[in-house]
Parts: sequence; C-alpha cells; structure tokens
Amino acid sequence: MYKVFFNQKPIILTTTFENQTPESPLFFLKYSNKKNIVAALRAKKVKQLFLYHAKEEKLWALFYDIFKVIEAAGGVVRHRTSGEYLFIYRNNKWDLPKGRIEDDEAVRTAAIREVEEETGVNGLTITAALPTTLHLFHRNGKYRLKKTYWYAMETDFNAPLVPQEEEGIQKVAWVKQEDVQELYSNIYANIKHLWEKVIS
Repeated sequence: MYKVFFNQKPIILTTTFENQTPESPLFFLKYSNKKNIVAALRAKKVKQLFLYHAKEEKLWALFYDIFKVIEAAGGVVRHRTSGEYLFIYRNNKWDLPKGRIEDDEAVRTAAIREVEEETGVNGLTITAALPTTLHLFHRNGKYRLKKTYWYAMETDFNAPLVPQEEEGIQKVAWVKQEDVQELYSNIYANIKHLWEKVIS
C-alpha cells in the first residue's frame, strides 16, 4: 500500500481489495483512466481513492502509464547549531525546497542545487536518503505525477535567506521542530506525510 496525494486527498495504491464507500471509492486500475480517476478525486464527497491491482508490479506500471512522471529532488534541511528546519512559502502554502531534475543530472546534485536556488542557503551536506513522495498536479491543462526524491541535509549557513521569487517563493524561514505543527493547517498533505516519517 502506498499513498499518492492530489491536493489534500490521498490516492491509495493497493494490492488488497478494500471495502469501498461513497467517500472512499475503489477503482480497478486495469479498467480505469485519467478522466475517471481525476473526476472522482475532484468530487467533494470523496475523501480518498483506492486504486487496486492484485499484482504490485502491474499496479505501478498501469499507474505510470496513466500519468506522465516528472522527477524532482529536494531537501529537509536542519541547521546544525539551532536545530531548526528550513521551509519555504510558495503559492500561499508552506512547503519544502525542491525542484525538477535536469537532464543527465544526478539526483543528489539536483537536490542540493534546488535547495540552494530556492532559499539562498549553501554549505549543504546530505546526511541520509528519505522516503520518496508522489503527488498529482495540474499545469497547462494537463495532469502530471511528480515523483520527488528527498534527502536529509545539514548546514551551518547563517547569512540572510533569499527566496527565489521567479519560482513563486514568497518567503523562506527557519522553523523550530516543535513549531512545525503550527504550519499544518496550510501545508501540503504529502509534505506532512514526509515530515512525520522524518521525525518518527
């Protein structure tokens, strides 16, 4: 079972047959398409969506056939001295720095580059790989699946933070671990999901 997010709604890919309800419909992925999946997710009464196939490899193959994958990389950055974590505010939502991997670019290189570009922070060291997240997004009239590779990073950076305004980033902030939950009312569900894995 794996969660993909569409706005704040989870899409649960499963090889176990789940009981469906009007709030949690189950689709046989073999017989589904982009149009009916998106229509279900956009319905107000739907809180989550199950996508089912008995074989895991077929489940993922079919899902990737339906939604084109865009690969990105980013970081959960901890300040070595203060213990605070780096967040960005983009499109009126709190988020973590990340961005698209360029052609022929190593994933770890992309993760560091994107954090530097979006926040102005440098001197970054990767300390661990973190879980990958998946979320659907809508741009230029098309739905795409963003697959983001995450890394735990540390830095001693103490200069001013510089939001990358051309990417829609309105501000960058260091946030204490105990204060992150205060952002939950205005943060993406996939970022909550990742954050909870980081601190557990």
